[in-house]
Amino acid sequence: MPATDPFLQAAIQEARLGLEEGGIPIGSVLVHRDKIIGHGHNRRVQKGSAILHGEMDALENAGRQSAAVYRECVLYTTLSPCSMCSGAILLYGIRRVIIGENRTFMGEEELLRARGISIEVVQSEECIRMMEEFIRKNPKLWNEDIGV
Repeated sequence: MPATDPFLQAAIQEARLGLEEGGIPIGSVLVHRDKIIGHGHNRRVQKGSAILHGEMDALENAGRQSAAVYRECVLYTTLSPCSMCSGAILLYGIRRVIIGENRTFMGEEELLRARGISIEVVQSEECIRMMEEFIRKNPKLWNEDIGV
């Protein structure tokens, strides 16, 4: 999957928005039948939230959906999903996840694969660059976000 995929680009735009707001640059979109039904970015800083990672924000913004809808969705995220976000993926039965990169953080990809979730990692240079720069400039905030 090329980094020019419009849904991955939408997730990257969400990550940029989060950075512009003073937050952590991780974005996500939830896609159902080639239409974005939920978009979000990490808003832990902006909202003083313990749980608003990019994937969680996208799910929240998608609103209530039936299990049938979730099973047909693809979740795009700029960074490998953490334990919390992977749990939500499993809980709602999302069967496919496209990941912008996993070099700066390796989430629960093996758990997702073991549970039958299709995982594709793009290794987008833009996603990698954005996270490397953020981590370099904000190590304390980054460690807080990943529970270190």
